[in-house]
Amino acid sequence: MGTQARPADGAMALAEMREFASFPASTQRYIRRSLDVGLDREDALGRWSRDVVEAASIRAQTRMYGRLTGLREIIPDDSGLDAIEPFMAPLVTMSAFDLGQDRLCSFGAYRFLYERLLGASVRPWLPGAFCAAAALPHLHPDRRRALLQSISEAAATAVGWSSREPSFFPEWVEKVDTHLPN
Repeated sequence: MGTQARPADGAMALAEMREFASFPASTQRYIRRSLDVGLDREDALGRWSRDVVEAASIRAQTRMYGRLTGLREIIPDDSGLDAIEPFMAPLVTMSAFDLGQDRLCSFGAYRFLYERLLGASVRPWLPGAFCAAAALPHLHPDRRRALLQSISEAAATAVGWSSREPSFFPEWVEKVDTHLPN
């Protein structure tokens, strides 16, 4: 027997699409590129690099995202300190890389990406990883301030998190020529 979609599933997917649409174009592009790299969906280098600088960035991101498979396997299910260090250290490092690319403009954009890269079970750990990475000195002080101010009190102090997996994974969309022949 197959799984049936419930009306709430469609509403949630639509809400995820709306959230993605609210991000600046550069953030949307970075999220799609990152999902191609992190989920091994497409030839990210061929599809996304526009110049040698971007190609180098994608290569570095590919190396950094090599940790994703291992991270997915060790997401802690509780707050035991023995489980945190092997997980949080690489998560913060990867987060610092992504925030350092200057394309994720807020906690919402960061959360949107990382929920898709690692799954719903990572949600409790994202505020801490984001704050740690956003406070690192490799970011300009103004950028650190903007990022840290983007996390709401509700997100930082949530008492619980949804276990529902994301359903919308944005992908590359070919441009359509809107100029029709007369």
